[in-house]
Amino acid sequence: MAVPKRKTSPSRRGMRRSHQALTPQAHAECANCGELKRPHHVCAHCGHYDSREVVEAGKSLKGAVRI
Repeated sequence: MAVPKRKTSPSRRGMRRSHQALTPQAHAECANCGELKRPHHVCAHCGHYDSREVVEAGKSLKGAVRI
């Protein structure tokens, strides 16, 4: 069975994990109400997408029809 001969140093361990950092999620301003929303998603606040109302304001987005 393979066993490491030496302890992995913190520097080497950090270099191995350097690409695993989480990136911040992108947010865009809704053109209708100005709230922050995910790009290419229906606005959860007003229900608009691409300058038209897709879901009535205040309703759940679960049953929304995909465009």
